[in-house]
Amino acid sequence: MIGPVLDRRRAGILLHPTSLPGPDAAGTLGRDAYYFIDFLCRTGQTVWQVLPLNPPDVDLSPYQCLSAFAGNPDLISLPLLVDWGWFDSADLPEPPITAATRLALLTAVHADLITRGKQADLLDFAAFCAEQREWLDDYVLFRALRARYGGPWTNWPAPLRDRESSALAAQHDELDAELAALRFEQFIFFRQWREIRRYANAHGVRVFGDLPIFVGHDSADVWARRDLFRLDECGEPLVVAGAPPDGFSDTGQRWGNPLYDWDRLAADGFCFWRARLAAQFELFDLLRIDHFRGFCACWQVPARDRDGRNGRWVETPGEALFDALTAHFGQLALIAEDLGHITAEVHALRVRYGIPGMKVLQFGFDGNPANPYLPHNHVEQAVVYTGTHDNDTTLGWYLTLPEIARHELHEYLGNPAPTMPDTLLRMAYASVCRLAMLPMQDVLGLGSEHRMNTPNTPTGNWRWRFSWADLTPAAARHLTELARRFDRAC
Repeated sequence: MIGPVLDRRRAGILLHPTSLPGPDAAGTLGRDAYYFIDFLCRTGQTVWQVLPLNPPDVDLSPYQCLSAFAGNPDLISLPLLVDWGWFDSADLPEPPITAATRLALLTAVHADLITRGKQADLLDFAAFCAEQREWLDDYVLFRALRARYGGPWTNWPAPLRDRESSALAAQHDELDAELAALRFEQFIFFRQWREIRRYANAHGVRVFGDLPIFVGHDSADVWARRDLFRLDECGEPLVVAGAPPDGFSDTGQRWGNPLYDWDRLAADGFCFWRARLAAQFELFDLLRIDHFRGFCACWQVPARDRDGRNGRWVETPGEALFDALTAHFGQLALIAEDLGHITAEVHALRVRYGIPGMKVLQFGFDGNPANPYLPHNHVEQAVVYTGTHDNDTTLGWYLTLPEIARHELHEYLGNPAPTMPDTLLRMAYASVCRLAMLPMQDVLGLGSEHRMNTPNTPTGNWRWRFSWADLTPAAARHLTELARRFDRAC
C-alpha cells in the first residue's frame, strides 16, 4: 500500500527565485532568499515552491531550458562568495552583472583558489565534476559551442551537430579554459542551492520543485541524446508537443518541445527518466511533475504548424514508466499537474502510484456543482492553489470575470461582495487539501500587471519581481493568522 505523500496540513508560497528582491537584473540565491525563508517561518509557512531552476533561453521561460540537469547561472549570488572568503567585496562588479562578467569573475576566483591552495574547496569542485559527469561534460561543451556558433545546435557545422568524435575532441582542446569555467559556474550554483535547501530544512521549510515533462529542443540533452527523441536526420523535430484548444487558447498551443521516442526510452528501463528524477530529488523535498496528462497521451503537433489545432492525442506508456520509477525510488514524492482535460485513465494512473493532484480555485466557478476544483469536491491528498504561475493574479482574475462566472462565485460564497484576493486565500486555507499554496502576488494582493506568465504569448513573461516594501507588516500578520486559524501553521 502506497503511503501518503502529504503528511499533514501545511501551507506555503509559490515564488520563483528570479522574483526575489535584490540589486541584480533578477533575484538570486543570495541573502534575500534566506530572508524569504525567514519570512516563511515567521508566518507559519512550511513549503517554498519554485519553478524549474534550469538555465532558460532568451525568452526566460523555465519550461524551455538549455539543459534538464544544469542550474541557471543567472541565479548565482556573487556577494555570497565574499561571505565564503573567496574574494573581497571591493572586487564585486556593479550590478546589473552580465553573464560574461560573471563567468570572467568566477574564472579568476577559481584560479585564485588554486594559487592560494584552497584544497577543501578544490576537492569539493573535483568531486562535483566527477559526480555530475554524466550530464555536465555534454552541457559545458554545448554551452561553449553555442557561444561560438549560436543556436540552435541544428545550425552548427555538421560534424559538431552530429557529434563526430574527432570534431568534438578538437573542440575540447580549443575550448579547455571555457569548459573549466562553465564547470566551475555549475559547481557554484549547486553549492549555493544546496545551502539554501539545508537552511530551509533546518528551519522546518520543505522545498517544492518543478519538473517539466518535456525538454527544450535547443538543449544539451537533445543534442547529446538524439536517439531518445523523434527527430529527422538533421536533428529537427518531426512532431512537437502542445495542447488542444482550451480555456487558455482557442487555437491550442504549440510548445515546440520534441516528443520522446518512448520505445527507445523503455528499451533501457527509462534510464533517462531515472536520471532526471534522481537529479531533482537531490535538490527538492517534493516535486511537481508538469503536464501529467502527457503520461497517458501527448498532444502531437506537426512540427511545421504554428499552433496546436491540427494536433492529435498519441498514447504514451505511463504505467510502464512509473512501474520502473517506483521500483527504483520507492514512494515518489511527486505532485501531478493534472489540470485541463483529464480523462479517467489519467486519474487512474495518478491514483495507482499515490501521486496527489492539484486543485485550482480559479477554475471552479463554471456553474457545475461537480467541478473538481470547487472546495466541497476537494480531497486530502491534493494541493490547493488560488492560481498558478500560468494564471492571472486572483485580484486580476476577479476583476475580469464574466458576469455569469462572477454570479456563480458570489452564489457559492453566499456573499455578493467578496473581498479579493482575501476571500480566495481563506477558501484555499480552509480546504481539506493537505497543502495550500499561494502565489506571492496573491499574498501581496496584486493585480494583473504583476502576472508571471500568460500562456501562448511569446514576450513579456517570467520577469515579475517583488520588493520587501510590498510586504507590509499587516500582510505578514494576516498570513500568520490564516495559517493558525486553519491548522496549517508550523
